Amino acid sequence: QVQLVESGGGLVQAGGSLRLSCAASDRTFRCYAMAWFRQAPGKEREFVAALRWSGGITAYTDSVKERFTISRDNAKNTVYLQMNSLKPEDTAVYYCAADQHYRDNYNGPEGYDYWGQGTQVTVSS
Repeated sequence: QVQLVESGGGLVQAGGSLRLSCAASDRTFRCYAMAWFRQAPGKEREFVAALRWSGGITAYTDSVKERFTISRDNAKNTVYLQMNSLKPEDTAVYYCAADQHYRDNYNGPEGYDYWGQGTQVTVSS
């Protein structure tokens, strides 16, 4: 069973930056897409960003465009989320997910085959 291992969360002041990492435990693991979701207390899990492994096409939710960047390292089977200009409303537990099926749209949490354990991101004002 493949595990997605996240790292990089923490406490940062508003305007600061963090980089999250998500590595698949099996380097032979292949998928169609990997994504980041987040969940704030009392709220539903929401889509943040996704990356199609073939072609590297990316998608972002509107609230993080121009601030967050999703990228990958093929050799390490790792996906990253560079988060700049962080805001208090970005505070949440961030989850990495991987989907081994082709879909037209990877924005919904349903359908993802693997999830990481989550990493806390706290942005102070």
